Amino acid sequence: MSELTLFLIRVAFLAILWIFVLSAISVIRSDMFGARVPETARGAAPAPAARKSAKPGKASKKPRRGAPTHLVVVEGENPGTRAELADAPLLIGRGSDAAIKLDDDYVSTRHARIAASGDEWFVEDLGSTNGTYVGPVRITQPTTIGVGVQVRVGKTILELRK
Repeated sequence: MSELTLFLIRVAFLAILWIFVLSAISVIRSDMFGARVPETARGAAPAPAARKSAKPGKASKKPRRGAPTHLVVVEGENPGTRAELADAPLLIGRGSDAAIKLDDDYVSTRHARIAASGDEWFVEDLGSTNGTYVGPVRITQPTTIGVGVQVRVGKTILELRK
């Protein structure tokens, strides 16, 4: 082989190596500090909340009969941990700002969010590394959940309860 060919192979190898290193650093940074949020979306409400169907004249905060009132950790590192849905939207993750703080190695700092839209509750994955599952299905967009539906975040299972 000519020296030019060897030189080009070495440069290509170094470029691929640096791309790998930088992508690994990016994944570690997003896991530690959360995903970057664009400036335009910082002040915006979560997507499901934008579709509220509020009736004029009804400003009652009282939940309807049979509606869920809290979110509970059913299985995982912190069983029994609970958060009231009155404080929605609820952040789930390892971060200190999470409503349900999980000590699960497979959970991101800001892993998922649970929010209401009218009488429905939605779970939304916040770009986590290991994903959020409703039942056996990995979700990629806000998904409706009800009482007793299992939401898996890492190795932790959560449910809405009355």
